[in-house]
Amino acid sequence: MPDNSAEIAIDIAVDSDQWQDIEAFEELAQKTSAIVTSWLEEREGIKFPQVPMELSVLLTDDASIKEINSKWRRQDKATNVLSFPTKELDVGETPLPLLGDVIFAYETILREAEELTKSFEEHLTHLFIHGFLHLLGYDHINDTDAEQMERIETGILLSIGLSDPYEN
Repeated sequence: MPDNSAEIAIDIAVDSDQWQDIEAFEELAQKTSAIVTSWLEEREGIKFPQVPMELSVLLTDDASIKEINSKWRRQDKATNVLSFPTKELDVGETPLPLLGDVIFAYETILREAEELTKSFEEHLTHLFIHGFLHLLGYDHINDTDAEQMERIETGILLSIGLSDPYEN
């Protein structure tokens, strides 16, 4: 974990038996959140609170995430990751210490990893970065914002030896 990274406490809730190795997820989440905050501080000039931050994570399945997606985003389908920031931020704005919630759906992530011929862990790492960036105001609604978010995701992934998810 980078020495200069912001401190983040990650609270993990699990409501699906498909998520077997919670300790491995917790390690991935801690490591990845430290890498993301360091990257953003060093390369994007983002300032993080000088107090410990908190992130809530729900590890669930397709049925549950479909319900959440339908209720909160009016999209009646399962998805890989959903992010709900505590406060909507502009890119570059200092986040509140309570960052928000990120929800991951096991079956969708597994299916996509297989389709992409990537390991589950590599794809999950990408989605963790993606979901975390959403909490910090990054989005992909328009082409300019999508290019910025993809550039950051790709840079972070390449810096830790993982592939560019947008290569093709």
